[in-house]
Amino acid sequence: MAPASKPAKKAPRGKMEKIFHPSSRKAGQLVRKAHRTDKLKSLASKRKEKNGLEVNVYAYFHHFLPNEGVLTLSQLHELIRDGWLSRHDEELAAEKAQRRSGRPKSKREVDLEDEKGREWEDYRTGIEVIDLTNEANVALFRQWNQKDVAYIDLLRFIRIFSGEPERFVVSRPGKHVTLTASNPDQAMDVEVK
Repeated sequence: MAPASKPAKKAPRGKMEKIFHPSSRKAGQLVRKAHRTDKLKSLASKRKEKNGLEVNVYAYFHHFLPNEGVLTLSQLHELIRDGWLSRHDEELAAEKAQRRSGRPKSKREVDLEDEKGREWEDYRTGIEVIDLTNEANVALFRQWNQKDVAYIDLLRFIRIFSGEPERFVVSRPGKHVTLTASNPDQAMDVEVK
């Protein structure tokens, strides 16, 4: 008499991973490959973080673009001084108010003060910003989608100083065709007073 049901098949086993001797060439190759993929992932995440910070800076200036026309140099200084450099003042005041007297500063408060001090020092010695005083540059900047960091390289940048509000230096002339066509003889680090 034959059995009523067929015997159950054994569950298929997954392919077992080969084990290599730690000193073998193959083990060395696998270690190098794993190290390389980790390094590439690390570099990609750092690049993404840096690009995100840059996008935030440029998006701030994009938000405050005038609907029509361009900014004057004094308006650009005002935007940086009263807007960009003082953007953390409320949060810093809240952190100070939250802290009891005699207590050390919180890490967030120390970080905000350090960042504010660094940015003010940059402004004093010359901060590099997108040239919002140039019509062609502002027209290009308005077309930016606020995500693509590579687009920013097409724009013209100037360096402005807090001690000399009427002086600026063209630090990056811009790579876009409309910028190079309007000023073909424009060189790097041209001072304008």
